[in-house]
Amino acid sequence: MAKTPTQLFIGGTWRDAADGSTFDVLDPSTGDALRAVANATPADGHAALAAAVAAQESFAATSPRARADMLTRAFELLHERIDALALLMTLEMGKPLAEAKGEITYAAEFLRHFAAEAVRIDGSYQVAPAGGARFLVTRQPVGPCLLITPWNFPMAMGTRKLGPALAAGCTSVLKPAQQTPLSMLALAQILKEAGVPDGVVNIVPAMDAGAVMEPLIRSGDARKLSFTGSTKIGKVLLEQCADKVLRTSMELGGNAPFVVFDDADIEEAVAGCMQAKMRNMGEACTAANRIYVHSSLIEDFGQRLAAQMGALTVGDGTQEGSKVGPLIDDAAQDKVDSLVRDAVERGAEVLTGAQRPEGKGYFYPPTVLTGVSPDAQMTSEEIFGPVAALTPFETEDEAVTAANNTPYGLVAYVFTNDLRRAIRVGERIEAGMVGLNQGVVSNPYAPFGGIKESGLGREGGSSGIEEFLETKYIGIAMG
Repeated sequence: MAKTPTQLFIGGTWRDAADGSTFDVLDPSTGDALRAVANATPADGHAALAAAVAAQESFAATSPRARADMLTRAFELLHERIDALALLMTLEMGKPLAEAKGEITYAAEFLRHFAAEAVRIDGSYQVAPAGGARFLVTRQPVGPCLLITPWNFPMAMGTRKLGPALAAGCTSVLKPAQQTPLSMLALAQILKEAGVPDGVVNIVPAMDAGAVMEPLIRSGDARKLSFTGSTKIGKVLLEQCADKVLRTSMELGGNAPFVVFDDADIEEAVAGCMQAKMRNMGEACTAANRIYVHSSLIEDFGQRLAAQMGALTVGDGTQEGSKVGPLIDDAAQDKVDSLVRDAVERGAEVLTGAQRPEGKGYFYPPTVLTGVSPDAQMTSEEIFGPVAALTPFETEDEAVTAANNTPYGLVAYVFTNDLRRAIRVGERIEAGMVGLNQGVVSNPYAPFGGIKESGLGREGGSSGIEEFLETKYIGIAMG
C-alpha cells in the first residue's frame, strides 16, 4: 500500500488537485479509511482533457506495433504484480483475494487481446463500379475519449476500455468510481512504465463526477464517451453527449433471468447458478437476478442451492477461507436488506440467510428465497448482492415471457439439454448475451454488451476496437 499512487495523473505526472482537496477511500470490511485520494476539480478535468488533446496527433501517428508492444508490456507487469494489485483491490472493494487475483488475470487479458487487435486494423481498396475512380477506405482513431468506470470490477473495467482505446490510437481521460480509484491509479503507473507516452492516459478521481465530466463532454474537444454504470446515469450522459454528437459506448444496468427447464442437469444448473449469482458477491450487472426454475425441479434446486450458498464463509476478503466479502458500502447493504424484507413480506420463503449481521463492515449473508412474488421489488430492480430469488414456472412460453418482462437486456442464462429448445429460447430471449448451460459469459475475446436499456455498443472481442475507430472514405479520380 505504501507505494500506491493517490494523486491525479495528468500529462504523465502525478499532481494534487487544484484546490488541494482529497477524499477518503474506505475499506468496506470495516468502514475505516484506507487512503486519502486527490479529489479532482473541474479545472483538473480540463487540464486532463487538454493533455489528451495535445497528445492525440502524435499518439495516433505511432505504429500499430509500437502500441501493441506497450499493451503487451502492461499485460506482463499486471502478472508480475498480481499479488500486490489483488490485495489493493480487496482492500478498497471487498472481494476475496482469490477473486481479486482472478480479476487481475481477466483484466490483463484485455491488454493482451487488444495488443493483437492493434496490428489488425484494416481498410480496403476498390475499383468504382463505373471504373472512373477508386475507393480507398481507411480506419482512424476516433480521437480523445472520456472513460468512466464502475467500482465492482475496478481493474478489469479500466483495461476493457483503455485496451481498445490505446490499440486504436486514442488518448483518454478516465474517471474511476470514487469507491475504488486506487486500482486505476496503480494501472496508470503500470502504463507509464510500459511506455505509454505522457498525456495519452489521464486519471482523475473525483467525488463530484458530474461537475468534472459534464464540462468535458460538452467541450467539443472529446470525441467519444465510454461509460459503465447505471442506466439512470447513462441516460443523463447520453443527453449530454447529444450536444456535441459524441460517439458513445454504454454498458448499463441488467436484470438477468436464469432459466432452468425440466430437462436440465440439476447439478450443472446449480453450479451455474452459483457462478452467475455469487461472482463478486452478486455485485455484477451480469449476476442472475431472477431465477426461474421449472416447478418439477424447484424444490430440489432450491435445497441444493441453499446448501451450497449457506456453506460459504462470509468475512474480510483478506482472510484465508473467506468466500464472500462485504458489499461496497452501507447504501448497498441497506438496499439488499430492504429488497429481501420486501420479498419476504410478499410471501417469499427463506431457505437460507436473510439476516443482516451486526457489527462493522457492510456484510450480508448468502440468501436463497423461493416462491418470490412477481410483484416483489427484486424482480424489477438489480439486487447487486448475494441473494438468489427463485420463482417457479410451468411452460416454455411462460418462462420466456417472464424473462423478457423487463426494460433491460444485458444477459440471460438458459439451462436445458434439449438442443432445439436451447436454440429456440436463445433466439427468443431479449438479451445481448446468452449463457447456455454456463453461468459465466464474460470473456475478453467475445463481444460484451446489451440491448434495450442495458446499453449501446460492445466491449471486448473484435467489436471492442471498432468502438474507437472511425471509417474514412477517400475517393480517387483516375482520369
